[in-house]
Amino acid sequence: MARLQKVTHDLVQDFWEDQVCGTHFADDDKFSDGYFGQIEEKRYQLEPFIHSFAQFTRYRNKKVLEVGVGAGTDFVQWARAGARVHGVDLTEESIIHVQQRLKLEGLDVVDLYQGDAEHLKYEDNSFDLVYSWGVIHHSPDCFQALKEIVRVVKPGGQIRVMVYHRYSVAAFMTWFRNCLLRGHPFHSIAYAVANFVESPGTKAYTQAEMEQMASQLTLEKIDIQTILSWCDLALTSEHRFVRVLYRLLSWMGGGNRVGWFMLVKAQKSS
Repeated sequence: MARLQKVTHDLVQDFWEDQVCGTHFADDDKFSDGYFGQIEEKRYQLEPFIHSFAQFTRYRNKKVLEVGVGAGTDFVQWARAGARVHGVDLTEESIIHVQQRLKLEGLDVVDLYQGDAEHLKYEDNSFDLVYSWGVIHHSPDCFQALKEIVRVVKPGGQIRVMVYHRYSVAAFMTWFRNCLLRGHPFHSIAYAVANFVESPGTKAYTQAEMEQMASQLTLEKIDIQTILSWCDLALTSEHRFVRVLYRLLSWMGGGNRVGWFMLVKAQKSS
């Protein structure tokens, strides 16, 4: 069994500095209205369930932290909705993207800074909600990042986090293409995800693993569900056969049971 490489914050940061998440969908001039519009349109076309998960409009005048702001697509939703929003991202490039976007839209936020999720600068019990979509599974220590998220949420406050799911069509096909077809059938799915999905060391968890992590923290009303993503359905593939194959695998696996996105909602204990 191949061992997973040791991952550092620098390796992860270097990857995302080169390409802020979602920006490959845009071909308009960088930082133009059209550029940000294309990123936003594609994000919610492919991941429409973000709105019902995040519930942006319910947090007017509430104190919200987004961990991993990326190109700022979700982040500006909080600002548009009137939340008192704070944001952090590991990369300078993401911070620049969000600053440019806020300027274009004439939006103000409370705080936006460059830092890592494992060492948030905020005091204990600071936020009504901490939100993070597809971010902390890239952190070298995902559990530490989750601990920090829980630490800065107020008692009775909410966390909403998406992480990748190991027992998914997307993860299986990553293993199939990059391990089995290359003559390495004994490499694990975790190895395939860590080496061939986005930044070095990307993690994907089972639902039981996420439940175990959540149980070690001061959380209640824990709700963990998986959902089929565009990656499980190959929605961006130009090949009809590939799309049909992925859909067949998703159906055979039980639909959302084998979804790549794991949605974690919980309340901090009072």
